[in-house]
Amino acid sequence: MSELEERSLQDLIGAADLTAVDSWLGERSVVEVAEELERLPREERAVPFRLLAKDRALDVFETLDPAVQQELLDGLRDANVGQLFEGLDPDDRARLTEEMPAKVAQRLLAGLPPNERQMTATLLGYPDDSAGRIMSPEVANLPASLTAAQALDRVRRTGRTAETIYALPVTDDQRRLVGAMGLRDLVLAPADALVGDLMDTEVYSAPVTADQEEVARLIREANLLALPIVDAENRLVGVVTFDDAMEVLEEEDTEDVARSGGAEPLRRPYLSVSVLQVARSRVVWLLVLIAAATLTVSVLDLFEEALAEVVQLALFIPLLIGTGGNTGAQAATTVTRAIALGEVRFADLTPVILREVRVGLLLGGMLAALAYLPVMLLFSVEIATVVSLTLVSICTLATLVGSMLPLLAQRLGADPAVMSAPFITTLVDASGLVVYFLIARAVLGL
Repeated sequence: MSELEERSLQDLIGAADLTAVDSWLGERSVVEVAEELERLPREERAVPFRLLAKDRALDVFETLDPAVQQELLDGLRDANVGQLFEGLDPDDRARLTEEMPAKVAQRLLAGLPPNERQMTATLLGYPDDSAGRIMSPEVANLPASLTAAQALDRVRRTGRTAETIYALPVTDDQRRLVGAMGLRDLVLAPADALVGDLMDTEVYSAPVTADQEEVARLIREANLLALPIVDAENRLVGVVTFDDAMEVLEEEDTEDVARSGGAEPLRRPYLSVSVLQVARSRVVWLLVLIAAATLTVSVLDLFEEALAEVVQLALFIPLLIGTGGNTGAQAATTVTRAIALGEVRFADLTPVILREVRVGLLLGGMLAALAYLPVMLLFSVEIATVVSLTLVSICTLATLVGSMLPLLAQRLGADPAVMSAPFITTLVDASGLVVYFLIARAVLGL
């Protein structure tokens, strides 16, 4: 490995060796350059970016996270900014505009050619998180009345500006979606065959107001290269491509993972976020969980006399509430993921709860059987009985809560991931302690 390959882009910039920076950029792929730019401090990104050739700079810019794109534009001259902004696809341009101050966005939009400005403004007019915001209006559609030869000629003429030519929507004379066909089928078809006879009439599509995540999951599950997007009258208005769908799913999955861990998503690369922003994404959830944890304190205060009589009960509190919290988190994570994949919905609430309760009973029974003998030998039969019965009860309760809350959240229109594992853990801690002390009172006669 050469010395240049071993050194990072940031090291070369710090040494002010622009010749080495230029060589480093030339030896790396577009994706590698974009990843390294995202790792740089925002004030250092403009220097290596200006060294890229115009076409390659646009490819790298399109690969960057929208938040990083906006920060990079701040460090470039107005002429470069305008060229980059115009070179983007309309959907990428609309996504970047959302990150900009309104005055900057208006100025850049005003500098676009009329056709590009109109397409971008149309996308920005659709609701946030809708398919209209991520679709490309540049579509290589085929009228059903064309022959295969005419259709191929049309693809040659319009394909350069289209988002994709590998999946071709077919429309009638009113631009209503009537079918679809692949480029392979078109190329192999007889020259005089009509597109209307060649197309597949069982075509997937989605309304322009559909949720982005639902559209993205449909593309993935149906193995589509692109999904036609239609208006209320079934007229073709754009397509959502596979790569845009994967970006949406990545954002949604990142959000779910963050909230399952008790934090808000950063919505930008980790190293480009300040320490203050990272702390801000976590502090609100910590305050909520601290407030929820006061329930546990209240329960301990309520059963203070029982603890005073049998001090040994206190020894098992961390074990029991930890087990209950972990069991609830497992159930919540499983159900939340199933909701995200479309495998379960609110109508499945009863079978999901029954399934998870059975799982909880089984897990609790196994843990109780393993715990009974050691506890009995170290303490007493009575304490072992209390601990074992509590394990069965708390595991069952935890799976009930962990499976039910995400589905209820979905029903109420909230993000199921909001019912995150830490929140459920705190709730199960308090309720599990109540179960523990009630069982102890019954068994020990307190």
